[in-house]
Amino acid sequence: MSDALKIGIAGLGTVGASLARILQDRSEKLAVTCGRPITITAVSARDRTRDRGIDLTDITWYDDPIELAAKADIDVFVELMGGAGDPADNAVRAALSRGLHVVTANKALLARHGVALAALAEEKGALLNFEAAVAGGIPVIKALRESLTGNTVSRIYGIMNGTCNYILTKMEKEGLSFADCLKEAQRLGYAEADPAFDIEGNDTAHKLAILTTLAFGSEIAADDIYLEGITNISIEDIHAAADLGYRIKLLGVAQRTESGIEQRVHPTMVPLDSVIAQVDGVTNAVAIEADILGELLMVGPGAGGNATASAVLGDIADIAKSRPGAQQVPALGRPAAKLAPYQRAQIQSHEGGYFIRMTVEDRAGVFASIAARMAENRISLESIVQRPKHHVEAAEPKTIILVTHATMEDAVRKAVAAIKGEGYLIGEPQVIRIERPKTA
Repeated sequence: MSDALKIGIAGLGTVGASLARILQDRSEKLAVTCGRPITITAVSARDRTRDRGIDLTDITWYDDPIELAAKADIDVFVELMGGAGDPADNAVRAALSRGLHVVTANKALLARHGVALAALAEEKGALLNFEAAVAGGIPVIKALRESLTGNTVSRIYGIMNGTCNYILTKMEKEGLSFADCLKEAQRLGYAEADPAFDIEGNDTAHKLAILTTLAFGSEIAADDIYLEGITNISIEDIHAAADLGYRIKLLGVAQRTESGIEQRVHPTMVPLDSVIAQVDGVTNAVAIEADILGELLMVGPGAGGNATASAVLGDIADIAKSRPGAQQVPALGRPAAKLAPYQRAQIQSHEGGYFIRMTVEDRAGVFASIAARMAENRISLESIVQRPKHHVEAAEPKTIILVTHATMEDAVRKAVAAIKGEGYLIGEPQVIRIERPKTA
């Protein structure tokens, strides 16, 4: 049997502790399946005294993760600290500069510095693996980087944030407000004390940027994504969607067009009978549309210590099984120097159409005015209905729901702005894209 693969782990939080526990508890099985033992020889974390339920005897402790990466006697540096800046950035660069292989679950780091880190890994002949950075335990990185070689991907989309999916699921199933569901998610540990990064869509955007590069061979463009979170989704929207045959999900969508690449993250209505609509709770799902394979949907746990640790372990196992001197698979699917400059797509018609909810004063001519403003902007309406309300006086405000055919985002925004100017609109209207996935 070959010499042991020596691992250094920076970050012993939920994922790091789970990984260390698995490596220790299943050491004999891993040695057989990987062809060599995998041994933890160095670790770094903020608190030495914390009981993590793992045996750190005979493991070298480093208070500074950058020092661990630069000096420890290891073959693989596992970065599980998180964050786009230091110490994660400098630690990973220090490890790669030594020619060490790196495994990370850090989507923020990759979204910001992924191309530079991939180039450094190639220069030093090291592997940079990051399966756990996107969709937790779902092997979407390996699928795009290796399994779908030869395919031309046209679109990739999915549910990539368990916190948002949990909140939207709970709102629908229990009829609770967004605020109440967020509090429950925080109580259960699905949402952070400051949940903004998740619920405003930033987490999904980082993951989407990475998938876009792997799918389309372009440079990472995390700052070039249309971004909208779920904070404005109301229980009224949830109910209206259900009545129309849809369910609301926060989706990340990237697609290739004739004018470039389109990336967007926003609440989306998907048909109730689509597979992605059935993905509930903290579960993630990623769909890939390609010319040879066709349509592929992968569903699984998107977060949590064991799910993420499983993905990290898979990356480590790949390194353990690799042959010395063998050609390395480029971290981003192709050499960093061969990545195309990111070209943002021109605005185009959205095929799925739009859902528009607005509350209006109950007065004559409102329906006709709304229809006229839509027609002026060349928006074809699939339906325009008034949501029924029981035990409401005739003069009370009314809720009107519009569903459009394929149209331009700019046209929708202009029509809504014109309606605001008419003086009968109460509050802000809600505008949500409708997607009709090919994967049924």
